[in-house]
Amino acid sequence: MEQTDLLHASPPLSYVDTLPSLLGEALALVGKQARACVFAGSFFAVLALSRHLPLGPLPRYDFLLLAALAMQAMLLRMKLETPDELKTICLFHVTGLALEIFKTHPAIASWSYPEFAYSKIFGAPLYSGFMHAAVASYLVQAWRLFDLRLSDYPDARWTLLLAAAIYVNFFSHHYIGDYRWWLFAALLLVFGRTRLHFTPWRKMFWLPLPLCFLLIGAFVWIAENIGTFYGAWVYPDQQSGWKLVHWGKISSWTLLVVITFVIVADLKHLKQRRAARW
Repeated sequence: MEQTDLLHASPPLSYVDTLPSLLGEALALVGKQARACVFAGSFFAVLALSRHLPLGPLPRYDFLLLAALAMQAMLLRMKLETPDELKTICLFHVTGLALEIFKTHPAIASWSYPEFAYSKIFGAPLYSGFMHAAVASYLVQAWRLFDLRLSDYPDARWTLLLAAAIYVNFFSHHYIGDYRWWLFAALLLVFGRTRLHFTPWRKMFWLPLPLCFLLIGAFVWIAENIGTFYGAWVYPDQQSGWKLVHWGKISSWTLLVVITFVIVADLKHLKQRRAARW
């Protein structure tokens, strides 16, 4: 397999050997993680508050759409997001909305949005795409804040093929069976040697990339439980009352994170190559 190394001129890894330095790195890690979640955190805060705000004749799902658009405009105006990052987020809004429309179709009914909204398309409200875009927003913010770098990153032909297969499986498993575990095996084969390098403050650390996918997937699963608790959407077994989303959904979110990461990473790699040519 041809390897593409995105770790350019990075300093050698060093270990934190004093408690003050360790505390500083930990605090920087938490602070940057919070900043990277600025859109996702704000969106879920508005989601929770929307159940208690006097919205009058404005349906809640429509209010959430307007709030998400306003937040994106604010982040762009405050230069917390760049125009290129916004384009990436819009791409994931479109792909996420397509998945939402399919999954909420009455013949599939994986989940539903029971409230009325003017901004619904075939049963899926337009704001639902921003929940997928929130994952992309986190990744593009974290990439810049932590100066993320990749070593032993596989060729784009393999990563894009895997991402496409994962995306197709979200649709096709309703008809020809679920192949997610085969996709997880392919994930380990493709990314088994890849390391994600990140710098919270002064020191550079690394984690195996597949472990990063799993950690982000678990975090999104926690956010999903918050979202369903506040009625962002409803699973069939939650129709009679809220209950914890099955932990098996972590696998679905992990695979969705792979799609998001691959597109973000390959777009950044393409941008680097173009810059190098100029």
